[in-house]
Amino acid sequence: MNRPGSGNRSPPGVGTRRWGWGRVPEQRDRVRVGTAPGLPGEPPLLASRLTPAVPPEPVVARPRLLRRLDEGSAGPVTLVTAPAGWGKTTLLATWVRLAAAAPEAGSAPDVEVGQAVSPGPAPAWVSVEAGDDGDRLWAYLAAALRTATGAADDNPVAPLPAGPPRPDQLELLAAGLAVLQRPVLLVLDDLHRVADPAALTGLEFLLRHCEGRLHLVVGARAGLPLAVHRLRLAGELTEIGPDELAFTDDEVADLLTAHGAPLPATAVRRLRTRTGGWPAALRIAALALRGRPDPERWVGQFGGDQPEIAGYLREEVLAAVDPADRDLLRRTALAETVCADLAEALTGRADAGQALADLAEVGGLLRREDSRPPWYRCDPLLADLLRAELARLPGDELRELHERAADWYAGDGRPADGLRHALAAGRWDLAGDLFVAHWPELTRYDDEPVSGPTPPSPPPDVLRADPEVALACAAERAYVGDLPAATGHLRDAAAYADPLPVPRRDRFLRMATALELTVARLAGDRAEARAAAARLLRTRPAASTPAGIASAGPASATSVPATSAPAGPVSAGPAPAGPVSGVPADRPPSTDDADLRAFTGTALGLVELACGALPVGRFVRAREAAREAGRPRTELVGASRSALLLAVRGDLHAAERAARDALGMPPCRGWSCRLDCAYAYLALAVVALHRDQPEEAGANLALAAQATGPVGAVDAGSGSSSAAGEPVATALAAWCGAHLHRDAGDPATGQRMLVRARESLPDEPSAAELSGLLRAAEAEIRAERGDLDGARVLLADATADAATPALAVALARVQLRAGDPAAAGRTLPDWQAPPAAAWPLPVRLDAGLLDAMLADRSGDVRRVGRTLEQVLDLAGAQGCRRVFTRADPSVRDLLAAHLDAGTAHFPLVSDLVRQVEQSAAPTSAEPARSLDEPLTERELTILRYLQSILSNVEIAAELSLSVNTVKTHVRNIYRKLGATRRREAVRRARELRLI
Repeated sequence: MNRPGSGNRSPPGVGTRRWGWGRVPEQRDRVRVGTAPGLPGEPPLLASRLTPAVPPEPVVARPRLLRRLDEGSAGPVTLVTAPAGWGKTTLLATWVRLAAAAPEAGSAPDVEVGQAVSPGPAPAWVSVEAGDDGDRLWAYLAAALRTATGAADDNPVAPLPAGPPRPDQLELLAAGLAVLQRPVLLVLDDLHRVADPAALTGLEFLLRHCEGRLHLVVGARAGLPLAVHRLRLAGELTEIGPDELAFTDDEVADLLTAHGAPLPATAVRRLRTRTGGWPAALRIAALALRGRPDPERWVGQFGGDQPEIAGYLREEVLAAVDPADRDLLRRTALAETVCADLAEALTGRADAGQALADLAEVGGLLRREDSRPPWYRCDPLLADLLRAELARLPGDELRELHERAADWYAGDGRPADGLRHALAAGRWDLAGDLFVAHWPELTRYDDEPVSGPTPPSPPPDVLRADPEVALACAAERAYVGDLPAATGHLRDAAAYADPLPVPRRDRFLRMATALELTVARLAGDRAEARAAAARLLRTRPAASTPAGIASAGPASATSVPATSAPAGPVSAGPAPAGPVSGVPADRPPSTDDADLRAFTGTALGLVELACGALPVGRFVRAREAAREAGRPRTELVGASRSALLLAVRGDLHAAERAARDALGMPPCRGWSCRLDCAYAYLALAVVALHRDQPEEAGANLALAAQATGPVGAVDAGSGSSSAAGEPVATALAAWCGAHLHRDAGDPATGQRMLVRARESLPDEPSAAELSGLLRAAEAEIRAERGDLDGARVLLADATADAATPALAVALARVQLRAGDPAAAGRTLPDWQAPPAAAWPLPVRLDAGLLDAMLADRSGDVRRVGRTLEQVLDLAGAQGCRRVFTRADPSVRDLLAAHLDAGTAHFPLVSDLVRQVEQSAAPTSAEPARSLDEPLTERELTILRYLQSILSNVEIAAELSLSVNTVKTHVRNIYRKLGATRRREAVRRARELRLI
């Protein structure tokens, strides 16, 4: 169960600045009700509109948002915008009340006893109501400003206008505000209710001319009559939107606990995902959960079509929407995401694109995806309600909508969506055609939810004439995760396959076998998946080149042997032994063969990933085949997975290209593909780690959380639902994060992450390589922390495991650290032997660098130089730097000596020497001692050349100087550094960090 929320109510001063506010207007002027000055006969001003509302109990502490308001309100304008129910008023009221109560509490953690608290902004609150025109709005603005600044007659802003001010009044008011000792903080709640932009013209004038003495905080739904774009461009606007207002998992847990309805962490996460973090829905859910006998089951059924949620959405969200726009929302709810062209096809509106943009930007009812062209998505609960309304349309009208969607998706190259809508519309011919033409793309590669009712089953006469329709139904059910229904449709298809003519029957059997492979893979039946893949590969055209065949057996990281597959018939009959005819005219046999290779290779690669293997070759070839066949969705899977596995192997350039390609594909097609993008981001994190770019690695690692769970979640014993089915991604994220923690001076956290990651790997031989990488990294951290015995125990079987060289290299390093170079030399595998070319590049570089260190221990200077040059040859080609910069401190001396001796990698080694020095230098170290007589700029330039093997004559030629001038500078350098020889001068300069 979740821990009880200790901060359900915000304590005074927590999350708010010590502004030194007095009481809020409610407390100083609670009973002020009168006629607006200067406008006799007008309705009285309500004190309730001049005070922040009392937030509904219980209030959940949200310090992150209170801090955002603190920071934003220091600037001119802070804008809190979101649709109804997102907690804007509650947040602003809580913030104002906490800030006002802080001085009375007398306990501000950032203010010492006796320290004077500088006066902060004077608060002014106005709740805007519908129908507030210029006169009425300014009557309340004047009252709020007068209360905030004091009501004395000698107040510089006392002559406040009670209606829209004239230009001369605005100038006087701005001048009066500019001389105030305390700035004014004006909070305007529900400002979207002002229909006339002219009513706020005077307010914008004051913001520009009061010399920063007026700060405006606005709460609104959307469609503000403010110059938002100008403020944003000028950097004067802080924006807080739905993404920030959405509750986090911890905040949901606190809310439920405060309402007496705590839930387990998994149910909390499911509820937050289902609601999108929408505060109103979460509060309704919290109230409804009280006393439920099975709250977890209730959360699983929670949706926007429930009466409480539906009523709120209709009254507060949809009531103000134009009927034509509401009809557009209802019709486009047929799709998970919608773009302008699809909306136009579904509604017939030529202005559908502009309507979608307005609903997203002005109404806040849609969220724009990060895509080109723009795609939009409804919040989950609103989509539930709209689909419930859609289901009540007449059957003919609903079928027509599905048919329009099917035609559009089919023409836009989105066969999975087209198939779903074709089946829902009863367009059996279109469904069969889509399946036959696009079956390799009609498989599921992620776990994103797919909504929509189960389509009707085709009548028997349709299946008798076209059994491929039953396969289409099976593909659709497998895609949404209904595997029992998919298996049933496969059985129905097999019953109608016998009468088919031979060419068509062969094609039918191939597609049925592909579906069997998909169902087995999604069900986690790895043995059946491999058997189905073997049967499918035997249907390849006879003209195919055997070298391109992907084995159905386990693949190694570097190669996939072409082995014979086990025999076994598909459910509808024996697999054809020869070439398969009946291929559509626009799909030649070569393309059909590429389809088979791409589909089978991708499926087997995913099966092996689930076992903890690293089948890089499998995904690389599957991606090439998918590109050849023109299957972009399958290509995306191959690109994203191969990017990560290539990065682990050290092929950094290829990994980066594949990751960038993968990230570039979904936006242009309106795909979500969060899992594929997560793999690509994780690949970029590993690439950045090997290049010793910790900031970039950390940023990409955070973006990869969709596949791996939050960074550190493995250590916490939790993770995302995606992480459970992605053991390789989860383990590699932990491996990458552990290195970053170690580099940041927190090796203990890194060690715990590696232990948890290693324990969570599948207990299968195929996971040995990945397990070896984790064990090697853990042993290295243990040794650094002084636990040499623990590191040895972890690597006890390293020498016997020839398939995992990382373990042997790690053991040799531990032995060298323990002071036994002879044992290290015996343990270190031959990194220059031909088989070592198949090792991951970082492992090979580690072995080479360790070999150089052992040579240095034995005094073999020539071998040190030769070995270092070979390691640099390998590392430089891929930009690997971490192996040097995070290595043993003695590596710096080896690199410096190698620089003096001469190297073909002079710029690289020079940079590495500086970077190693920076990495090794403790942050608390004293600054380097300066010279009594500093070197001139020209002397520093020549000093850098002294590191090389260039002679004085060659240095002079490089700098276009005379030899005598260079000699003079060299003599001055020696004198200032207290050196007598070139090498001594270079060594002294490095000690002083001059080079």
